Amino acid sequence: MPVPDAAAAQAAHAVLDEREEWETFSLRQGDAWESHVGVEGMHCAACALTVEQALQSVPGVREVSVNAASHMARVVWVQERTRPSEWFAALARAGYRAVPATEAGQAQERAAQARLMLWRWLVAGFCMMQVMMYAVPAYVAAPGEMTGDITQLMRWASWVLTLPVLLFCCKPFWAGAWRDLRRGSVGMDVPVALGIFIAFAASSAATFGGIEADGSGSEVWFDSITMFVFFLLSGRMLEQRLRDRTAGALEALSRRLPDSVERRAADGSFTRVAVRRLVPGDVVRVLAGEAFPADGGIIEGMTQVDEALLTGESMPLHRGPGQGVLAGSYNLSAPVLARVATTGAATRYAGIVALMQSAAADKPELARLADRVAGPFLLAVIAASAAAAAWWWPAGHAQAIGVAIAVLIVTCPCALSLATPAAMLAAAGALARGGVLVRRLQALETATAVDTVVFDKTGTLTHDRMSVSAIHTRAGTGTEDALRLAASLAQHSLHPASRAVAAAAPAGVPPATGIAEFAGQGVSGFTVTASGHEELRLGSAAWCGAPPQARPADTLQVHLSDGQGWLASFDLDEVVREDALATINTIKAMGLRVQLLSGDQTRAVERLAWRLGIEWAHGSRSPEDKLAHVRFLQAGGHRVAMVGDGINDAPVLALADVSMSFAQAAPVSRARADFIFLGNQLVPVAAVLRQARRTRRIVRQNLAWAALYNAVCVPLAIAGLMPPWLAGLGMAASSLLVILNAARLARLEPVPQD
Repeated sequence: MPVPDAAAAQAAHAVLDEREEWETFSLRQGDAWESHVGVEGMHCAACALTVEQALQSVPGVREVSVNAASHMARVVWVQERTRPSEWFAALARAGYRAVPATEAGQAQERAAQARLMLWRWLVAGFCMMQVMMYAVPAYVAAPGEMTGDITQLMRWASWVLTLPVLLFCCKPFWAGAWRDLRRGSVGMDVPVALGIFIAFAASSAATFGGIEADGSGSEVWFDSITMFVFFLLSGRMLEQRLRDRTAGALEALSRRLPDSVERRAADGSFTRVAVRRLVPGDVVRVLAGEAFPADGGIIEGMTQVDEALLTGESMPLHRGPGQGVLAGSYNLSAPVLARVATTGAATRYAGIVALMQSAAADKPELARLADRVAGPFLLAVIAASAAAAAWWWPAGHAQAIGVAIAVLIVTCPCALSLATPAAMLAAAGALARGGVLVRRLQALETATAVDTVVFDKTGTLTHDRMSVSAIHTRAGTGTEDALRLAASLAQHSLHPASRAVAAAAPAGVPPATGIAEFAGQGVSGFTVTASGHEELRLGSAAWCGAPPQARPADTLQVHLSDGQGWLASFDLDEVVREDALATINTIKAMGLRVQLLSGDQTRAVERLAWRLGIEWAHGSRSPEDKLAHVRFLQAGGHRVAMVGDGINDAPVLALADVSMSFAQAAPVSRARADFIFLGNQLVPVAAVLRQARRTRRIVRQNLAWAALYNAVCVPLAIAGLMPPWLAGLGMAASSLLVILNAARLARLEPVPQD
């Protein structure tokens, strides 16, 4: 019969087998489900490998990815063959606890774990200071100055004070080591626990065995034990806090939706209901300070909305009747009524959360390499410790045990295992706070090798609208008068050319009647002109009778005519994104080539390339042509980053070494992108490339430091020149330095705007 705690855990896991529950932390992926969970009890790369093996052993689990730095796991499973309770239970049997990534209890559990870690650290620190106080006299006293009974009293006091450290503070190390040994694997807790156990056992034997009358006897290491545990807990506590800070963007985003909201009933009254009970068409009242629970539109009231985390827009946005709002955005100033359009997994908010969870569970290639070498490396550490002890044994068993302990502790590869994932996660967290979602951490590694950036044109370098760039009129007609007359017709049409003319019109547009629109030709109607009430036409050159000299071949135009014939022609041009030129200049300043690749007409593409200073421009390219072009670049040894947003860009986005798109882009393009920009700016393209280079530099620094530390300290420990307490201090300091160095990536460097 299971113990009460196990029974309670089984009951909690059984609840997750209800589809309504697992859908809160899972997304449908074809014939399978992709779930994201937090894993508690992980401390190193070997732990991540153990978790992966435990989950992969469950029938029906198709794919598993565990990130040791974020403690997040991504599990792809088949509904017909397994249920969440089964792989949750498999994790529990392996000694780990899983928490659904979107569950509010995850934050509470993390807070509880942080408090427990703080208590362990405080107890270890207090006991360390007391034990050191008893150890100092033995270090400074000359031979014969301390009698045997005083020395023995100091040792007994140190032994008593070391017990709380072993029984309470070291519990995570004992549990981790036992879990690894039970599964036949070796994690980083094994050499740590082994070193502590050997040191305490040898020190206890020396204490119980007594000492000579002159105070001499076997050596004890109670001070080294307590100091090592304190420093190790210090490093782990800082790692925990930095991990929480780095993953804070995901946690903050996951908690943005309210638990409940006021829904309007049929009689007009409002009742507070759970957000998951909302359906499209419901009308909800969102108070100031609350988050919108679903995507929809405002039907009553005026307010300001904070969409910073969802769209990258830093300034509050005004929203009123008829304007849309996004789930997870905050209502800042006044209560409003909103009609629900989409809920749950269909909202843009849910898509962003899923992308961030995938990134948190993703593992770059260097981290996968660390996972593979962690086990063999730790076995080599234990073997080296045993060999060192055997070598030193003839010189005295106390010296041999001290050397073995030092080797076990100093060679623990904590810094090596944290070097890559800590930096990658910090970089991804900074990009997320800057409005860039990282769908694949490996892309941060790949982006450092990019030497060519290829842009799509329409919707990427330009907005999906046009503007009036020049106006040509019949003699005797002013440009503003012609624009007002054209706008009187254009405001009744949704054609992009008509919208451009209407947007450019000055005040005083006359009304028009009898509006009629003809496909492929234009729009006609009656309005008041200088000649009276007459019919106007706005449309193609042939329909409006535009003379040849008014229609150059390489310019997109719309024309206006009245009863006397042609009246005006309006040159149209695409609206270039405001930050396009600055972004391209920044990328070129980084030493990268910039190319323009578009399906639009060659002359239009070349004209835009000239405006933006792009040297290589290729127009009239089909999706197949774009693929061939990128393949040609890659065959020439180039690493290509592709930026696009359309359906026709999806194949080339998938082929490129690094791909970037917008959250508003076509879904198939977003699905192929490695980086997704939440806002409408291009600056994040340069920000991603700069952050990738910074990440590579930090990772190299971390790996170099970890290698240098081991190269220097391991020979010193084997040579007997590094006591156990110094080995513990060195290992903790090494891990601490790696974490602090990676934390520098948690803030994005500003992109120069030239």
